[in-house]
Amino acid sequence: MNEPNFAHASEAELARILDYYQVRWEYEPRTFPILWNLDGKVIESFSPDFYLPELELYVELTTLKQGLVRRKNRKLRRLRELYPEVRIKLFYARDFKALLLKYGRIDMAASLSGPEGQARLPRVIAQAAGPEAGPAAGVEVDNLLPMPDAVRDSAEAAPTPRPRRPLVRRPRRAALGRRG
Repeated sequence: MNEPNFAHASEAELARILDYYQVRWEYEPRTFPILWNLDGKVIESFSPDFYLPELELYVELTTLKQGLVRRKNRKLRRLRELYPEVRIKLFYARDFKALLLKYGRIDMAASLSGPEGQARLPRVIAQAAGPEAGPAAGVEVDNLLPMPDAVRDSAEAAPTPRPRRPLVRRPRRAALGRRG
């Protein structure tokens, strides 16, 4: 089998570990739409890194900086809301480093996290491609799941979202006390 074009070196290393233990895996076999515009076109999706068919489990690695982890956590929460039957495990950088250290890959533990381990540029997501590129630019259409009925029904009845107010931090008041 030809090795897939991994997005990050950490994914290639996890694939090697799974192969060593003879755990069957598929690389990004399915794309889950998680956000649609009012016309029902996909504007954001999520493709977990691995699927382990014998365990019926998706695995997502995130070894990048914290700002990107927050975004991935948001996408994962959305995926769990829309597809509660999908089992998925998220491995953070610390989890993956611990795994590498456990298997004696100390040399790789530092080099695989963050941009140093980047094997290729990340995939373009539909949202970043812009409307002129089509509703699902950068998304493989053959493995795209349809919009869940509950989402389609709620999108028709959903009110226009209210703009968020900026968070204003007020200075803390000093503890009031009497001096005597």
